[in-house]
Amino acid sequence: MRHPELRRAGRGFTLVEMVVVITIVGILAAVASAFIQRPMEAMIDAANRASLADVADTAVRRIARDLRSALPNSVRVTTSGSGAATRYYIEFLPTVGGGRYCAAPDSGGVCSSAAGSSANPLSFDAVDSSFEVIGPILQPVSGTIQYVSVYNLGIPGADAWAGDTLASFSAISGGTAKTITLAAPKQFPFASPGNRFHLVAAPVTYECAPQSSGNSGSGTLTRYWGYALSATQPTTFPGASAAPLAGRVAACSIDYGQAAIDQNGLVSLSLTLRQNGESVTLTHEVLVNNVP
Repeated sequence: MRHPELRRAGRGFTLVEMVVVITIVGILAAVASAFIQRPMEAMIDAANRASLADVADTAVRRIARDLRSALPNSVRVTTSGSGAATRYYIEFLPTVGGGRYCAAPDSGGVCSSAAGSSANPLSFDAVDSSFEVIGPILQPVSGTIQYVSVYNLGIPGADAWAGDTLASFSAISGGTAKTITLAAPKQFPFASPGNRFHLVAAPVTYECAPQSSGNSGSGTLTRYWGYALSATQPTTFPGASAAPLAGRVAACSIDYGQAAIDQNGLVSLSLTLRQNGESVTLTHEVLVNNVP
């Protein structure tokens, strides 16, 4: 006959004991989830903020890099709309090369000692269609030359946007001695004190269009290029190429400060991106060289 203690040991769990165990495990799981939930949410929030910060940082650095190559005194800013939906536009003429032009022949009747040099200075007394370059010429590794600019001051009578200091570019020719040929004869209004000229591409605009949708931003930051030059700053760009730089834009601002006698201008950028309640705001200042 089996001992009573052995019979009790072989019975297993009762239903009540299983219910008690399940209840205890459920309580422990609930307590554990309360401790795990916040760290997990914090990790997700940190990842979202890092992603937003990376996008914003890349965007403002791209703008800054472009602005540093802007033709002196060509940066301009305008807005459209009002309040939180105000759109900001910053436009400039990018330089893709440049050098120094021959101002006058030397005593030997040529512009320089370079092989093939000729007496072909740039005239400021009458229209001229070509000129010799003195020394090396910085030619673009990217971008298309559209214009040649000389001494752009950004003032009436010497304003690139009005076409005063721009001439349509045709070609760069020659061997050691380079010659710039214009598409049409041009008389530039002022000579450069340093005999400098710039090779200029088509205008570029950055448009920041902020917008909020719920707890996320739904606006955009877009770069436009390849459109026609206009004396009045445009806010629409028919036929232009466009590339989005950032989405989820909730707020932004662009400010440009320059006095008439300043050799530098200061562009202040502010960009706020928001996603699922998480937001990142980056501010950046760009010093623009305005020495023509």
